[in-house]
Amino acid sequence: MDKEQQYERVFRHLDKNGDGKLSPPELQICIGKIGEELSLEEAEIVAELIDSDGDGLLSFDDLVKVVEGANEEEKANDLKMAFRMYEEVEGCGCITPKSLRRMLSKLGESRSVDECKLMIARFDLDGNGFLDFGEFQDMMS
Repeated sequence: MDKEQQYERVFRHLDKNGDGKLSPPELQICIGKIGEELSLEEAEIVAELIDSDGDGLLSFDDLVKVVEGANEEEKANDLKMAFRMYEEVEGCGCITPKSLRRMLSKLGESRSVDECKLMIARFDLDGNGFLDFGEFQDMMS
C-alpha cells in the first residue's frame, strides 16, 4: 500500500458521514483519538485555517497538505539537529573538515582531514571550504 492509499484509508475512516469532507466535529474526534483535546471552537478555527475552498470543511487534499507539511517540518528539524551535531565542535555555524572528521570518528568512520575536505568540496557551493546549513541541506536531500 503506497502513501496515497494510506492517506485515503485514514481519510475515509475519519469521514464518519462519508461526504468526502472532514467537518470540525469529525476533526475534533480525530484529534481526540490521538490523545489530544480540541474544543469544537478550536476545531472550527483549524478547519478554517486549513480549508482550501472556503466551505469550512477539510477535503482529502487539505488533509494530505497538512500531513505532508508536518512531515517536511519534522525533516527540517531533524536536519537542523544533525547539522548542529556536526558544527557544534567548532561553533562557527558551519561544518569544517575538522568538525566533520571528529563527528565521523565518533560514528566509527576514520577519515583524514584531506578526505573530509574532499567530501565537503562536493557540496560546498560557495567554495569557502565549509558547509553552511543550506549546503548541508542540499547534501542530505
